[in-house]
Amino acid sequence: MTQTSICVFCGSSNAADPAYLDLATRFGRACAQRGWRLVYGGGRVGLMGRAASAAHEAGGAVLGVMPNFLARKEIVYRDVPHVMVATMHERKRIMFEESDGFVVLPGGIGTLEEAVEMLSWRRLELHQKPLVFLSEDDFWRPFFALIDHTVEARLTPPDIEQAVLAANSIDDAFTAIEQRLSYTPPVEAIAKT
Repeated sequence: MTQTSICVFCGSSNAADPAYLDLATRFGRACAQRGWRLVYGGGRVGLMGRAASAAHEAGGAVLGVMPNFLARKEIVYRDVPHVMVATMHERKRIMFEESDGFVVLPGGIGTLEEAVEMLSWRRLELHQKPLVFLSEDDFWRPFFALIDHTVEARLTPPDIEQAVLAANSIDDAFTAIEQRLSYTPPVEAIAKT
């Protein structure tokens, strides 16, 4: 059995709310305790640095993917294996290829960009990997309101809600991922593909 790998998208700001930094720390530790590999953006800063260092310190496997031009700003976490790439597109492609699913912790525009691209790829049926937005304080509520707004405006199909999940706890996020990873489509659905 291969190891489950979860990509985490999250903020890279050290000025983030301490509650979000704590969530990232607990998430990284929980990945290691579950035996899941954490795939992330490769830096030592912000939520992503907290998640990676917590996973590593708890004995978990971690893979960082860092664009060369961000190495000074995001400070490569050299205690874990990492891949250096030339572009953001390469970073996202490798993170996608190395992951079985995605968890989105609180973050800014970069986090949104990464998550929305994975959601768009899912919408285009380029993958079936689970995508879970995790926050303990409804941080992502405005995002889900925007998605609902685009559905109501008939610009996004209603089935988008099946592609993206919300979780209010780390355990709920893991449960959602496990359910999606173990899901086998009904026979009639397989016959249509």
